[in-house]
Amino acid sequence: MPLAGGMLVRLLIVPDKGRSFSSVRPEAEIYLSLARAGHELTLCVDPQSAYLSRYEDANIDLQSLPYGSKLVWKHIKQLNHLIKSKNIDAVYATTSRTIPNAAMACIGTSAKMVAYRGTTGGLYLTDISNYLGVLNPRINGIVCVSKAVEDHVKSRARKAIGPFVSTIYKGHDSAWYTAPAADLTEFSSDSTRFNVLCIGSHRPYKGMQYFIEALSQLVDLPGLRVILVGNGFDKPEFQQQIQATGMAERISQPGFRQDVPQIAKACDIMVAPSLREGLPRAVLESLANGTPVITAANAGTMEIIEDNKNGYIVPLADPAAIADKIRYLYQTPDELQRLTDNATDVINGRLSHQSTVDSFTEYFNRIIAR
Repeated sequence: MPLAGGMLVRLLIVPDKGRSFSSVRPEAEIYLSLARAGHELTLCVDPQSAYLSRYEDANIDLQSLPYGSKLVWKHIKQLNHLIKSKNIDAVYATTSRTIPNAAMACIGTSAKMVAYRGTTGGLYLTDISNYLGVLNPRINGIVCVSKAVEDHVKSRARKAIGPFVSTIYKGHDSAWYTAPAADLTEFSSDSTRFNVLCIGSHRPYKGMQYFIEALSQLVDLPGLRVILVGNGFDKPEFQQQIQATGMAERISQPGFRQDVPQIAKACDIMVAPSLREGLPRAVLESLANGTPVITAANAGTMEIIEDNKNGYIVPLADPAAIADKIRYLYQTPDELQRLTDNATDVINGRLSHQSTVDSFTEYFNRIIAR
C-alpha cells in the first residue's frame, strides 16, 4: 500500500563499511528510517561494521558482504541473485568499492542502479576506472552530497541521467549528540582555555598547512589551545611546520579519533581550512554540538556555514584571514556566544535527518517510476 510520501519500494543497499559509529551514523540512520517507514530494505553489511548491532535491531534483511575490492566476481554474483530473487526496484551503492560491483550486478535486471558521490574533484573522463564506478553506463542516477558535487558530476555524467543527478544532503539530528563533551585534560587543556579544533589529513587539498601557518600568528594569545585530529601529521613536513609556529607545546595531536563529536562539543570553535569539500561531516557534527566553524571558502562547506551567523567564511589558502577570525573570537566572547547560539539552526532545518529521509523517498519513487 502507498505511503503519504509515495509508493513502497524494494531497495538493495550496498553501503560504506562503517569504520566508526559516528562516521557512519548519518548514512546508516537513513536506512533505518526508510525501513521504519515501511520500505522493504535488503542491506549488504560488512561483518565488521560499527553499526551492525543497530542494523540487527531494525526491520531490515541483512546480508553479509565483506568490504572488498572494486570488482569481486563472488560479490557480483551474490548481488545479482539478491536483485532477482527479491525483485529489487533499485540498488543504491555508496563507495568506490561497492559501486562497481553493484553496477555489474544490475546488468540483465530491471533494477534502477543509483550511485552516491560525496566529493568534488576526480571523475576524469580520460580515466577508464571511472567508467567502472560513477560513470558506469549501467548507472541510472547519482545522489550527490551537495550542490557543489552535483555541478561537478553533471559536467561529466551522461546527459541522459541528468534529471537523476540530484543533491540530497546527508542530514543530522541534534538528538544523536547527547554524549557528554570530551575531557579536555586528555589534550593538555581545560574549559578555561580557548580551545580550537581542526580535523583533517596530510592531503594538500585539506589545507592543513594554511591552518598551521595561521597559528604562528597567534602566539601572543596565552589561553589558546589547539586540538589537531587526523592521520598523517607525523610526517616530517608537518612536524617541522608545527615546531616553527612557536606553539608546539599548545598543539595536541591525538591522531585519528572516533569521538570527534564529543571533542567538538568541548571546544570553542572548529576551523575547516579545506580547499575543496563535498559536505564535510565534521563540520555538521560540530554545528550539531553547538560549536561554530571558521571555514575556507570551498563550495561544499559554504552550503552549511552562513557567514557571520553560525561561523565565518574566509578566503581559500589564507592563513592571515584564519588567524584574524580566531583572534577576534578569542577577544570577543559575546560574538562567540552569538555564533554558538545559532550553530544548530541549520541542523534543525534544511540539513535535518528527516529532510534527508523525505528527499530519499521522493528520489527513489521518481527514479523507479521513470
